[in-house]
Amino acid sequence: MSSESGPRCNPFQVGYRYSRDEESGGTIARARRPQRNKRKATTGAPKVDESAAKQPLIEMFGTVKQVYPSTLFAVELENGHEILAHIAGRLRRHHIKLLLGDRVELEISPYDLTKGRIIYRYRAGEPRRSQPAACGM
Repeated sequence: MSSESGPRCNPFQVGYRYSRDEESGGTIARARRPQRNKRKATTGAPKVDESAAKQPLIEMFGTVKQVYPSTLFAVELENGHEILAHIAGRLRRHHIKLLLGDRVELEISPYDLTKGRIIYRYRAGEPRRSQPAACGM
């Protein structure tokens, strides 16, 4: 038996690979590195902390007061406040044009009440769309 320093390898144990020892010409069993999983398996839905959940967007109605470059608009809300709003992607995709005086529906972030997104442009004389029912009622 040779006096080797270090742990002894079991060549029959799973997880070892064999390589040639150049000095002695024999085969040596060496431990493999544990393989890293590239993608971890997810079990069920991700856990979401109730306090860290997103707050819902605020929907309001307003009138376009000024047009800025890069499809930005100054919109006066019904309550008298004025915010800066950009066009939603759906309106861009369908080439909906906005002019001064157009009545619009906006989504406003609860985190920054000075910025919003225009999600609908009302035609002249068109009544407001009905609001969605509250929580399954």
